[in-house]
Formats: sequence, C-alpha cells, structure tokens
Amino acid sequence: MAAPRCRFDLCGVVCLLLTYFSVFYADYVVVRYVLIPTFSGSVWCSLHGSVFNLILLLLLACHSKAVLSDPGKVPLPDTALDFSDLRSQSTRMSERGCEGWTVCSRCETYRPPRAHHCRVCQRCIRRMDHHCPWINNCVGELNQKYFIQFLFYTGMACLYSMVLVVSAWVWQIRNERDGDAEKEGEETPSKHLIVAHYIILLVESVLFGVFVMVIFYDQLISIITDETPIEQMKNRLMIKDRGASSTSSSSSSSSQLPHHPPHTRKPKIALLREVFGRGSVFFWFLPLHSNPPSVGGVSYSALPDYDV
Repeated sequence: MAAPRCRFDLCGVVCLLLTYFSVFYADYVVVRYVLIPTFSGSVWCSLHGSVFNLILLLLLACHSKAVLSDPGKVPLPDTALDFSDLRSQSTRMSERGCEGWTVCSRCETYRPPRAHHCRVCQRCIRRMDHHCPWINNCVGELNQKYFIQFLFYTGMACLYSMVLVVSAWVWQIRNERDGDAEKEGEETPSKHLIVAHYIILLVESVLFGVFVMVIFYDQLISIITDETPIEQMKNRLMIKDRGASSTSSSSSSSSQLPHHPPHTRKPKIALLREVFGRGSVFFWFLPLHSNPPSVGGVSYSALPDYDV
C-alpha cells in the first residue's frame, strides 16, 4: 500500500495555484483569442483545439499523479530503534548484502542505499532527486516518471501555443492590410486586448518552456548516468577531497587509493525502463502505473536484513 504523500508547504501551494492558473489561462487565450478569430468556420479550429486541449489534459493528468503519488518514502519503524550496536554489526551487514544502508538521525531509522532525507517533507525518500515546489512533492523513485511526463507535455503546450499565437498574429496583420478601412476603426478596441493577451501568452510560454526543457534535459541526464543531483554533488565533493588528500600525500600512496564507483553501471535503456516501465515505449508517454523500478519491488522493511 502506498504511503501518504509529502506534506504541504506554503511555497508549494502557491506554485500549485500558479501552475493551474497558467494552464487554464493559456487554454482560454488559445481558444477565445487565437482559434476562434483566426480559424472560425474551418476544420483547423476544431483540429487545433482538440490537439491543444489533449496536450493540456495529459499535462494535468501527469501533474496530478506527480503531486498525489508517493515519491518513495522510507517507512518509519513502529518502535524506536537502538543504534548503539551499529558499528559492531557492520561485518554482518556486508555479509548479508546490506551494503549502503545508512542511519537517518532525523527520521531515526535505517534507510536503504541511495535514499536521502528531505527537509521539506521531513522524511527519507528513495532515490531522491529534489523537492519540487511546482508539484508540492519530492521527485523520487516512484513518481519521477510522472514528473518528467509533466515537463514534456508542458514544453509541448508552450511550443504549440507559441506557434498558434504567431500564426494568428501574422494572419491578423495580413487581414488588416487586405481589409476595409471602415472595419479597422471598429476593431481597434478589441485589437488592443487581443494583442495584450498574445504578448502575455508568449512571455508565459517562453519562460515556462525554457524552464521546463532545461529541467527535462537534466532529468534525462541523471537517469542515463544513473546519478541523482544529490549523488552528483556528493561525488564532486569526494573527488575534491580525494584531490586535496593526494596533493598532501606522496605520489606512491595516492596511487594506491582504491576508486569505488557509487553503484553499478547499467545499459541506458535499462535505466530508462526502470523509471518509465518495462512495457512498450508508447506507454512511457502516458501517466500509467509502471512496474516497480527496483529488483524485488518497493516492499521493504524499515530494518535492513540483520539483527539489531
């Protein structure tokens, strides 16, 4: 059974309201001021309206799944744990395949490998990427797929709205040149309103489009490199510390320092399937429940496989 989602915070609520307002505003401007005046009486009006609203519907569905889904919270123990004998149990941890398990002092529980504590949610999240205020939730092992889908459809909606606005603007300019002078004076008040909506929608589309495409690129890079931003930061710090220690020590001793990768590298397609599911690639674009991303599913205990 999925655990409840992360708690709300004020910044997340504001970002949620801003997200839904921007989506509905874009839909209103595209339908009311772009499609109806430009393609009225044409099949293109219904076609563009259906496609644009389908993109927005998928956008909202993916966003809702990312907001309401459990990002992969580490379950809390029913009773308080005693960590006094943790050091003496380290040998048995390695023997039973529990390497990488750590202790979270805030949650006061054991957490599996690649889990990190979120200060906003106040819980440890499996394979935590970051806490995103735009979904008022953490992006983790179980909802990263929905978050990336939300970014993808947001970018598509922004690009589509920009193309429609520019084409409608060009159509209106061409109509004014070929139209009658009498109609021009009657349309002047509404023309200013239409231009204002066009400019606002273009600015919104450019800002949100560039923003989500940058995050979308970072998400794909973190998947195919099998490193979350938190792990990338930790690896950079380890490399920096290793470089500082090597300069202070002799060259012979520094050459003997073993280098252990943070985790086993996998094929890129396997890493993508861990996030988007092991089914058809077509289902990667739909906000559907996918197979558990890790071997053995996501059912695990709050305790590693050793006696405490």
